[in-house]
Amino acid sequence: MIKSQNIFNELITKGKFNKNKYFVVYYEKNDTDKTNFGIAISKKYGTAVERNNIKRKVRSIIDNNRNLFQKGYNYIIMIRKDCKKRAFQDLNEKLVAVLKEKR
Repeated sequence: MIKSQNIFNELITKGKFNKNKYFVVYYEKNDTDKTNFGIAISKKYGTAVERNNIKRKVRSIIDNNRNLFQKGYNYIIMIRKDCKKRAFQDLNEKLVAVLKEKR
């Protein structure tokens, strides 16, 4: 899990990205064999409870679709406000679609 603000900023400024109405996924090759993830969501999204709820859903989607992530990459998944009030299945389809664009 990526938690460092420096890594987030570097990845966002220098990394490649794919996006849709619901997510922006930044990615960049790292020097290890390990795949790292970070999840970002704006405070404009809602209360802490709402933000944590959507982050839990995104983490579950990541765990269920590990095969879509290449080894040796860092990923930052930014959640857009349009994700609010969406069903889990809809979020799953949209995030998988963005991840498949990378390939």
